[in-house]
Amino acid sequence: MDEFHLYIDGAFVPGAATFPSLDPATGEPWALMPEARAPQVNAAVEAAHRAFHGPWSRLTASQRGKLLFKLADLVQAAAPRLAQLETRDTGKIIRETSAQIAYVADYYRYYAGLADKIEGAHLPIDKPDMEVWTRREPLGVVAAIVPWNSQLFLSAVKLGPALAAGCTVVVKASEDGPAPLLEFAKLIHEAGFPPGVVNILTGFGPDCGHILTTHPKVAHIAFTGGPGTARAVVRNSAENLASTSLELGGKSPFIVFEDADLDSAANAQVSGIFAATGQSCVAGSRLIIQASAKDAFLAKLKAKAEAIRIASPQEMTTEVGPLCTQRQRDHIEALIEASVTAGATLITGGAPLPGPGFYFPPTILDCSTAPDAPAIKDEFFGPVLSVVSFDTEEEALAIANDTAYGLASGVFTASLTRAHRMIRGIRAGVVWVNTYRAVSPIAPFGGHGLSGHGREGGLAAALDYTTTKTVWLRTSDDPIPDPFVMR
Repeated sequence: MDEFHLYIDGAFVPGAATFPSLDPATGEPWALMPEARAPQVNAAVEAAHRAFHGPWSRLTASQRGKLLFKLADLVQAAAPRLAQLETRDTGKIIRETSAQIAYVADYYRYYAGLADKIEGAHLPIDKPDMEVWTRREPLGVVAAIVPWNSQLFLSAVKLGPALAAGCTVVVKASEDGPAPLLEFAKLIHEAGFPPGVVNILTGFGPDCGHILTTHPKVAHIAFTGGPGTARAVVRNSAENLASTSLELGGKSPFIVFEDADLDSAANAQVSGIFAATGQSCVAGSRLIIQASAKDAFLAKLKAKAEAIRIASPQEMTTEVGPLCTQRQRDHIEALIEASVTAGATLITGGAPLPGPGFYFPPTILDCSTAPDAPAIKDEFFGPVLSVVSFDTEEEALAIANDTAYGLASGVFTASLTRAHRMIRGIRAGVVWVNTYRAVSPIAPFGGHGLSGHGREGGLAAALDYTTTKTVWLRTSDDPIPDPFVMR
């Protein structure tokens, strides 16, 4: 089997132990992954701390930008190899990994260009003998914790702004499917970043994640994952008082009005919930459809879902591949069973596919008469669409906001005025109108509630990795009078 290594202080090193990684298409082990424990985690944080106070701090912002530009070029050139690894280790189909990783290079280019544009400000202070200005300075060592799904993208939206801001980073890849991030370490090395600026680990919660997030030299924790783990991360941050940015799950509403282009909306809905086998934080997993259009729209969706080609993720013609893990498939199956028991109607799909691998078909559940079904509230993180209907715009908005999450949303309507009302009313960090799943390095991305806080993308992300220093400079040549002499 292939064997991967940790990347610590500019060197590729073994872990404290190894563990097998399974190919989701077969369920069989294909590679050995290094397990980081306390010695490796501590070594990575110490290396990042030394680099932050040493060679990295001596580079100008423009020099940091040039390294990021070089990294972007290397990512673009290595995209086919990285895509093959991600598909092998996570089951994400090759047509998605190929396109997404190639686009990741644009994120590094964006932050390369931004590195020397993170500015302070001169303040028009109310004291005539003072000049006052602010500086944006890097926070320090960042712990970036990345899940297995879209990991090269989800690491780029942390590494790019953190490095542009002048921070150093310890990346923890998920123990599920870490191969592409461990391979990505070779590009960091080739780009010429000073040792310790970027370190890449993988390992399990108690022996790796806990130690990393409580380490006294970690200044900021950037986490993507589920709300349950995020709560543990926040509790851990009480040990070092590290700031946090959390990009968590979602139960995103996908609202379709009767005046929408139903064919276009159906294509967007299929992409929004079945792309990446539904394993996406922004999956449009709640279809909120106007009752007058429900039957026609569900007929379109059912036909499209049942025509999706489910096959090996390595084939370019595959449209839906396997789930990443067996436990995820078990979770989805249990939620569907509970939802049907609660009164939801199964339109299509609903049961694991026979044979090897962790395959699950596109599934549609009509929950219009089952408002308490788990499918309405709980995140599946899989190819399962829950459907509810509405009559009025006010009702649609109330259903959309009836969630503890607040990450993404979609609105499909031909009415510009209605679109603006929905944009104002929906409580989510992202609203897509007559489109879905569009992203860009230029645009901030993030949510609120159980979907987390902080932003990834745009200038806002880079500022999350900085702190403000205020400088006071006295311009008078007169001596400061003795404050204890009465005049």
